[in-house]
Amino acid sequence: MLRQKIADAASSPLLRGASAYLASEAAAKASRLAVVVAMARFLSPVELGIAAAAMAGSEILKSLAENGVGQRIIIAGDNELDAVCNRARQIFWVWCTGLTVLQIAVGAGVWLAGGSIMTFALIALLGLEYLFMPGGLVQCALAMRRGLLTRTAAVSGAQNVSANLLTVLLVAIFPSPLAVVLPKLISAPVWLIGMRRLVAWKPAPGIAPAPLSAFTRFGASVLGIEFVKAVRAQADKLIVGAVLGTEALGIYFFAFNAGVGISTSLATALSTVLFPYLSTSGDRIGALKRGLTLALTAITVVALTQSFAASSYVSLVFGAKWASVAPLVAILCLTAIPNMLWSVTAQWLRSGGRADRELALSLVAGTIITATAVVAAPYGLTALAWATLAAATIVQSAVSLPVLFRAFGVRTVAHCKPSFQGA
Repeated sequence: MLRQKIADAASSPLLRGASAYLASEAAAKASRLAVVVAMARFLSPVELGIAAAAMAGSEILKSLAENGVGQRIIIAGDNELDAVCNRARQIFWVWCTGLTVLQIAVGAGVWLAGGSIMTFALIALLGLEYLFMPGGLVQCALAMRRGLLTRTAAVSGAQNVSANLLTVLLVAIFPSPLAVVLPKLISAPVWLIGMRRLVAWKPAPGIAPAPLSAFTRFGASVLGIEFVKAVRAQADKLIVGAVLGTEALGIYFFAFNAGVGISTSLATALSTVLFPYLSTSGDRIGALKRGLTLALTAITVVALTQSFAASSYVSLVFGAKWASVAPLVAILCLTAIPNMLWSVTAQWLRSGGRADRELALSLVAGTIITATAVVAAPYGLTALAWATLAAATIVQSAVSLPVLFRAFGVRTVAHCKPSFQGA
C-alpha cells in the first residue's frame, strides 16, 4: 500500500512539474546567491539602491507583459488552437514593442524630472528585453499546454543561471549599478533560442486569427492582476527609497534578496506549475487540495528554517558588515508563507475562469498591505518589515479562506455543483 502511494505520488504531474521547476529555481538561486555575495562585497548600499530603484520600476512595467495571452493558449480548445495561436503571435509583437517604447519613455521622464543619466540608462536597457520575448512566447505556452514543464523549466533555468553568472563577473570587474542590470538583457537570447527549439511552431496558413474578444475579458483581468501583483511586490522598495533614501533602499534590497530569494523561487516554481495542473485536472478539488498541501508544507519548512538561521548565515556568507541586517532578513523570510497561500488561491480562481474575482481580491489585499507599508516606513526598516508581515498574513489568509474551505471541506458539494468550482 505504502509503495503504491509513493509510486502514485512520483507519477503525479503536479510533483513532476514542481520538481522540474524547483530544480531550475534551485540552480538559479544558487547562482543568485553568488550575485548577492558579489554585490555585498563590491557595491555600496547607495549603488545597490540605484540599481534597486531602476529594477523595481522596471518590474512594475514588466507586469504588463503578463497579459493572459499565453494562458489563453493553454486553455484553448483543440478546434480553436491554430486561430488562437495566430492571433496571440500578433498580440505579442504589438504588445512587447509597445512596452519597450513605454519603458524607454518612462526612463526619459525620470531623467528629465531630475533623475540621473545612469537611472535612465538602466531603465532603458531593461526595456530592450521585451524585444526578445514575442518570438518565443507562443512556443512557451504550447510547451506548457503539452505538459513539457521539465523542458520549459530547463530553458528558464539556463537563462537565469547565465544571467547570474555574468552578473557576478561584471560586478567583480566593473562594480556599478550597470553591472547588475546589463546581464538581464544579454541573457535574453538564451530563453528565446531555447523556447524556439523546444516547440517547432509556425503560424497556420489559411487560418484566420481568433477574434480579439477571445482575449479581451480574460486578458484584461489577468493584466490587472499582474500589474497589481507587481506594484505590491515592488511598492515597499519604492516607499523605502522615497521615505528613507537611497542608502536605506540599498540595505532593504540586500536584505530582501538575502532573505526572501529562496522562498520566492520556490513560490514561483509552484505557481508556474499550478495553473496548467489545475486547468487540466479531472478532479479540480482534489488537485487544489494536493497543490495547497505541497505548496504550504514546502514553503513553511523553507521559510522557517531560513528565518531561524539568518543570524548565523548572513554575516558568514555576506560579510561582517551586513551582520546588523540579519534581523531584517529573518522577518522578511516569513512573508513567503502568506504570499504562497494567496498564490495558490489566485491560481485556483484563474484556472476556474474567475480572473475577475482574483483581480478584485488582489486589489483589496494589495491596497491594505501597501497602505500599511506607507504608515510604517517612517519608523524604520524593521518596523516596516514587521508591519507588512502582519498585514500580509491577516489579509491574504482572510481572502484565501473560501478556497481553504473548498479544498479541505466537504467534497460532496463540489461534485453536486460543478458550476461553482471556479469560485
